[in-house]
Amino acid sequence: MAQSSALEPFPALNPSHHFVHMESPKTNTSNTRRRRKSSGIGGELPGDNDVAALATLSPSSTPASLSRASSEKTSRHSKRRKAKKLFRRWKTISIRHTWLNPLLACLIIVTLYLINPSSSNPVSAALFLSYPLPLEPGSDGPMQYGKGGRDFAFVAFYTIFLSFTREFLMQRLIRPLAIRAGIRSRAKQSRFMEQFYTALYFGIFGPYGMWVMSRTPVWYFNTAAMYEGFPHKTHEGAFKAYYLLQASYWAQQMIVLLLMLEKPRKDFKELVAHHCITLSLIWLSYRFHFAYMGLAVYITHDISDFFLATSKTLNYIDAPFIGPYFFFFILAWAYLRHFINLRILYSILTEFSSIGPFELNWETQQYKCWISQVITFSLLACLQAVNIFWFYLICRIAYRFVKTWGQEVEDVRSEYEESEDEAATNDIAKPGQAKASKEPQTPKMNGNVNGYANGTANGKAIVPSPKVLLNGEPVPRTPSLTDTPSEPDTIKSRLRERNKR
Repeated sequence: MAQSSALEPFPALNPSHHFVHMESPKTNTSNTRRRRKSSGIGGELPGDNDVAALATLSPSSTPASLSRASSEKTSRHSKRRKAKKLFRRWKTISIRHTWLNPLLACLIIVTLYLINPSSSNPVSAALFLSYPLPLEPGSDGPMQYGKGGRDFAFVAFYTIFLSFTREFLMQRLIRPLAIRAGIRSRAKQSRFMEQFYTALYFGIFGPYGMWVMSRTPVWYFNTAAMYEGFPHKTHEGAFKAYYLLQASYWAQQMIVLLLMLEKPRKDFKELVAHHCITLSLIWLSYRFHFAYMGLAVYITHDISDFFLATSKTLNYIDAPFIGPYFFFFILAWAYLRHFINLRILYSILTEFSSIGPFELNWETQQYKCWISQVITFSLLACLQAVNIFWFYLICRIAYRFVKTWGQEVEDVRSEYEESEDEAATNDIAKPGQAKASKEPQTPKMNGNVNGYANGTANGKAIVPSPKVLLNGEPVPRTPSLTDTPSEPDTIKSRLRERNKR
């Protein structure tokens, strides 16, 4: 030990090297939990309802400034710091309870209406249908409603209201159901919540749309009635409410989609194109009196979306009957989105110009002419092209499902990857890795992530590290993989080992 004072300066060790991290080999795999299938039918089904929600934001997407506690002591008399603190708290609560701000906005609008609850209050246009028309003498039919700019206020308010219902139901109702169903991964919970809400929405508006159609001449997808008696300037209250509420739903979906709340998938461009085409068709059909045709297109998408969302929901909970239900969904999709819509497209080429007037007259609002024919056919053809693309992906998933007979296969378009939490909770060896999992794992040395001493990465050759000389003699390197050190590898322990020699 007398020579220790004359030693040359020794390079400082990394503090993380003061110990050797050991991992006990996993020899018992019988207690490992069975991994849930990411999908019994091959991952995520494609469609137009893959839109994220604020309620499904992952914690990693929350700004760090919201979760970091302020270390500064605010002064009692500092109004500025107090305002910042309140603003920070409000942002934290808003992200934790995403339904709160839409609810406050709705309550403010309702309160403004209650100040003067009459049709003269401008806020009434946001809550109730506008432009009611008086009934004709001796008429016992339903009240008819016209169209105008006040309808935009109705759509805007219910866009906010649907945002509230979507976020509230996801957080307070659907998330507990997902946990009870055994879905532990946050990513899968988010998917389950989105699809469950979509199924709930279209489970209401699908039958509602069919009931509205039964009260019109276009029942059951009567294409000739879409052009008879044109222009259709007025509609009954149930028809107008259904049409504008659907516009609110798709507007809310488009806003959330543009916020990019989740990693885009392979069909993200098609999804954005679908929503843009849908909103264009909604506005143009309502403004230029083609709402009967729009009603038919609405219903074909609503019912097929219901079966699409329920198929995904059942797929997440590994329902035993997901296979037969999935093929029933394919039949419903093919009939509604392709057969019926192709009939409507064919009617535009044949019946559009032959039934009813065919001219452009702005004074009489007669818009059924060659220009509207081209625009209507082009938009519906683009919508049909997107649906055909998705139907191809659906059929591809069905083929792989039949080929593997329900075994786990990857989605042909999903960008979903397991998170660290999901991998930890669902950790189990795959069939090709069962043998390797039984072998003892190599202890990790020096805190190296890959578990190899001195920086070995992924089985590649070890690059010799520089030798450290102490009084002309080499100092022992970090213990090899087969060594099991009995005490931490420090400078003191190395000197003690040298003196023993």
